[in-house]
Amino acid sequence: MERESGEQGVTRVLFCGPHFPASQDYTREYLSQYPFIQVDEAALDDVPRVIGNYHLCVVKNKRFDSDIIARAKQMKLLMQFGVGLEGVDIDAATKNGIKVARIPSDVTGNAASCAEMAIYLMLGLLRKQNEIQTSVNQRKLGEPVGETLFGKTVLIMGYGNIGIDLAKRLRPFGVKIIATRRSWCLNSEAPLQSNGLDQNGMSDSLVDVKGSHNDICNFAGEADIVVCCLSLNKDTAGIINDSFLSSMRKVVGDAALQLHAGTSLTGVEFVN
Repeated sequence: MERESGEQGVTRVLFCGPHFPASQDYTREYLSQYPFIQVDEAALDDVPRVIGNYHLCVVKNKRFDSDIIARAKQMKLLMQFGVGLEGVDIDAATKNGIKVARIPSDVTGNAASCAEMAIYLMLGLLRKQNEIQTSVNQRKLGEPVGETLFGKTVLIMGYGNIGIDLAKRLRPFGVKIIATRRSWCLNSEAPLQSNGLDQNGMSDSLVDVKGSHNDICNFAGEADIVVCCLSLNKDTAGIINDSFLSSMRKVVGDAALQLHAGTSLTGVEFVN
């Protein structure tokens, strides 16, 4: 619950909702020696009622529309504990003089964490993790028979920071990687170094077949596994539609992930 305080000179920080509790726990621990900064949390339904009392807000999975933003009379900064800001009306925040920021995934460990989770989901699907657990409980061995990741074709939709980290980790599994992004570097045919980058420090050479978002239905017909690393915005909303799904081959595993969990509060990136 939020604390009522009449103290002057206190910067009030609000965390929205109980989810991702490490965000407020780590922040409180770090700021414990700064008595002029107050860290609170509020239930999601209570945010509109209390938002006017705060100067900074970590939105997490609370949607901030123009109505809630208009109530934030003292707000200076809306911050995301991670990358995803699809729930924040950035235009409304800008009109109200409120800065909006997020944590870039490439310098915080966020991209690596999401890439590892995607691989975990792939392996779990291919190895039939849930069915195996049932077999173990029934004291059965050797069933079900799973499949290897080796030899599969993986489509990475959105070859940004998370997609790049995913491709680096997929390479040793012996998969074919096809990927889409808005634009590709022209000189990306140099041999890879041990860190997964080419001699120019580029990561495009990790990808076997490159395309744009116009190619996703064609690529879906080639892929055994699809990983969606796209930011949710007006251009990408609904991109996994009936046309895309009907283009897919018999699904071995579909790890369509919306990835925006933060792991650090360093390297803030402002978006307005």
